[in-house]
Amino acid sequence: MSNHYPFVLAELPYKYDALESVIDRQTVEIHYGKHHQSYVDNLNKILEGMPYLQNKTLEELMNSEVAAIKNNAGGVWNHNFYWQEMKGGEEGEISVDLGKRIEKKFGSLVEFKALFEKNALGRFGSGWGWLVEDNEGELEIMSTANQDNPLSLGKKPLLGIDVWEHAYYLRYQNRRAEYVGSWWKVVNWEWVGKR
Repeated sequence: MSNHYPFVLAELPYKYDALESVIDRQTVEIHYGKHHQSYVDNLNKILEGMPYLQNKTLEELMNSEVAAIKNNAGGVWNHNFYWQEMKGGEEGEISVDLGKRIEKKFGSLVEFKALFEKNALGRFGSGWGWLVEDNEGELEIMSTANQDNPLSLGKKPLLGIDVWEHAYYLRYQNRRAEYVGSWWKVVNWEWVGKR
């Protein structure tokens, strides 16, 4: 996967139906193949006429003053992250190290999940819910609007849930809370722990 222009759609790390217990095949096909692909295509189209920006990384482009560049670069980065942090099969277990950090900060894994869900559900309109690490190594729960990303605020994303309607609407319709609550079943905790 290239981190410079021309950008390419990152390969999905599993089959379209791998997340079926929570996210149906058709949603993955549309979300990945249409929405994610459109962010890649739009970003490349914009940068085609801006050779002075073509050597910039996605992370650099997410801080652009040009809204279309910022939004599409964020869309590419956020979705690259989103597909990697999930997996099919049995629900994974959180690593001991991350589990201890979460317990220390939030009291317990159950309390963390409740706060994370509340945060994601509290995002008005489209956006993302995040578990991040700040410059001091402290964990924090936050949300961002649209395709904004915590990296632009100097925070390192560890876990993020897409709460745009296209991420869940075919199966859950307006039941965002059901999607958010079910999503834990497909979180790839091993991948998250390595971050």
